[in-house]
Amino acid sequence: MKELVFLLEEASAKALLENLLPRLLSQQVHFRLIPFEGKQDLEKQLVRRIRAYQNRSARFIVLRDLDSYPDCRALKQRLLDLCQQTGKAENCLVRLACQELETFYLADLTAVEHALLIPGLSKKQSSRKFRAPDALSNPSHELKQLTQHVYEKVAGSRTIGQHIDLDNTRSSSFRNLIEGIRRLEHELLVLEE
Repeated sequence: MKELVFLLEEASAKALLENLLPRLLSQQVHFRLIPFEGKQDLEKQLVRRIRAYQNRSARFIVLRDLDSYPDCRALKQRLLDLCQQTGKAENCLVRLACQELETFYLADLTAVEHALLIPGLSKKQSSRKFRAPDALSNPSHELKQLTQHVYEKVAGSRTIGQHIDLDNTRSSSFRNLIEGIRRLEHELLVLEE
């Protein structure tokens, strides 16, 4: 079975991807979402979960927030080192949300407007703050303030995932995630059965 397996820091990432991936992936590629109880739980279980996975055709995508980690390259390397320990590193991809998953949403205020039914929100996209949201230090706080606390992490991620523009380039971390998913999907589609 052609399968993408996502190892996720938390349930909100699962909620987003449940609604985003059916719009992105072809029907020939299945996906499995494995949320963990935070970044420490993800890193603690990552090697064991990938190593034990039985589908030889599976490709793995590790998605974690950067949060306040000081060096994104060092964090990505640490996660790649864990993937190396699985013996399946060639089938693994690591992606970081800079700084948090909410950065993806702040990069697409039209999606947030439609998902949370907040008229006029998309007009704020042209402000300096939301043109390059990867630079924001606390995107979840920004999003809660912007939506006047309408946004809730899991429910908001679920509904925004239905509307988010897959080709949005305001967040380089979102763009890199989508490009990585498309690349692995292509690898799976050209695999011989």
